[in-house]
Amino acid sequence: MELLLTIILIIFSTKVAGNLATKIGQPAVLGKLLIGIIIGPAVLGWVTNTEIFHEFSEIGVLLLMFLAGLETDADQLKANWKPSVAVAILGVIIPFASAFALGEVFGFSLAEGIFLGVLFSATSVSITVQVLKELNVLQTRESTTILGAAVVDDILVVTLLAFVMSFMGNEGPTESIPVLLLKKVIFFVLAFVVGVYVVPKFLKFFSKFNVTVPVTSAALIVAFSYAYVGEWLGMEGIIGTFLAGLFISQTDFQHEVEETVEPIANGLFVPFFYVSVGISISFVGVMSQIWFLIACTLVGVLSKLFGSYFGARATGFDKLSALAVGSGMVSRGEVALIIATTGLASGLLSQEYYTSVIISVILTTLIAPPMLKYFFTKDLNK
Repeated sequence: MELLLTIILIIFSTKVAGNLATKIGQPAVLGKLLIGIIIGPAVLGWVTNTEIFHEFSEIGVLLLMFLAGLETDADQLKANWKPSVAVAILGVIIPFASAFALGEVFGFSLAEGIFLGVLFSATSVSITVQVLKELNVLQTRESTTILGAAVVDDILVVTLLAFVMSFMGNEGPTESIPVLLLKKVIFFVLAFVVGVYVVPKFLKFFSKFNVTVPVTSAALIVAFSYAYVGEWLGMEGIIGTFLAGLFISQTDFQHEVEETVEPIANGLFVPFFYVSVGISISFVGVMSQIWFLIACTLVGVLSKLFGSYFGARATGFDKLSALAVGSGMVSRGEVALIIATTGLASGLLSQEYYTSVIISVILTTLIAPPMLKYFFTKDLNK
């Protein structure tokens, strides 16, 4: 019964909040994120992060990225691989250096400063994708560059994290860097081979089954298989489902899958993901860290915005388009939250600063949607 009440509350509140946000000219996703804070432990305490809540939100973000892959123009993605790599590299280097310098200012140790740099180098485009979908710009050059850069960014940051954990964490050595990189290469090779040669035949085979929604079922099997294998090989599951959607988008079943999966995702699971972002917030002890929190948030937003901006400018984007790309990389989301939790467990992020870092990460996620709308709208109207 409690689960049913939670489902009712989350679906109702996110839809109402999203509608109110659009009424004041903001992306619907901003309202959905804010309502998560309001109904979560930080304010009303109506929703808590139970195990089943966590599982629903995980499915939500996986399906969100699967839909992004379905709607991405693969030709655009191939054409923009150079700017994607440039945006990712500078979008990691500049935030890393900026956050490390911030740690120095606030008296962090060398290891803690390096870890803070890794944490703020991360990008999570789950929220970005939803805003781009709302604005109907997911197939533009800027959007495909953001999506491509997110994949490269994930590889760079996870590799950096493994390096830091291996040499500086208190849990002992983790996997060696060569092994980690080999696993990622295996994943991408496997994803490509299966996506090109197996997925189309698998969907066609399933489409002949005399059961309800066979193609949709087959597509979900593919998506979650990609996520499972991706996580097993050290990748974010969202990268797996994005790639699954991208390969399915090249088949004759793209529209059927999109039209049937989107109601499942946005009707039930994705609202849990939005609320999960707000649930992580706690305001306990924040005032004692207020200057660090402000500085952390400013560094988090500006370093990613301009790091990615310089990468886009270096590969031929004009100023406005480059700012649109940069704004799409600002959100840290669940990737940085996972890294922060890892740092706390390994002693690389002290409990003293943990709450402020978490709030700062969530603030970057809240700031990103209005920034995206502003720059993309200006870019389209230039």
